[in-house]
Amino acid sequence: MMVQAMVEADLDQIAALEQQIYPFPWTRGNFLDSLNAGHACWLVREDKCVVAYAIVMQVLDEVHLLNISVVPSLQNSGRGTALLLHLFEVARTQGGARMFLEVRSGNFLAQQLYVRHGFIQIGQRRGYYPAHESREDAVVMAREL
Repeated sequence: MMVQAMVEADLDQIAALEQQIYPFPWTRGNFLDSLNAGHACWLVREDKCVVAYAIVMQVLDEVHLLNISVVPSLQNSGRGTALLLHLFEVARTQGGARMFLEVRSGNFLAQQLYVRHGFIQIGQRRGYYPAHESREDAVVMAREL
């Protein structure tokens, strides 16, 4: 597994994967905005295909995991864990002290992954995510780096 920096040429493939993974996906423009803002944008490529990606925003010592995704056929294969560990290491080397994230309240598999890696729930954002019927709450989690 090779983690590398995302570049604009990757965005069409990433946006297509995002459409497969989520009912309310980020757009290509959202990813481009993250690149242009200087956020840390990473991807995992296997056999020339993107299989996972992540977007991280760091401000001083606070790190916010904005998006981490693995293609559906490879979820629960360790790629998300490997990418998350990479993000921890990069954040620490850049002075990060604490990582935050939001996750859908109904996404129990992702919450379990985060708990296994030291995240704890620190709050909740009511109606944070779009849903097919109204909105879905976000669980806010944090982990010391």
